[in-house]
Amino acid sequence: MSRYRYTKTDLEEIVACQLENLNAMHDLLRIMKFQNELLENANKKLKEEITDFKKKHVQYPTRNRKS
Repeated sequence: MSRYRYTKTDLEEIVACQLENLNAMHDLLRIMKFQNELLENANKKLKEEITDFKKKHVQYPTRNRKS
């Protein structure tokens, strides 16, 4: 079994790649957080609209149909 020795250049390249990936993950998390806030706001607005609709909606009495 041979052991590969990393040179300083190899390690710097690996670290740079990891940093790039970490920055990309950070950007994705920021986007997901923003989308989550948009969804929460939309849900809140929808809930308010449903509540208002239920308050305004009047159920009219209906006759019971006898067969």
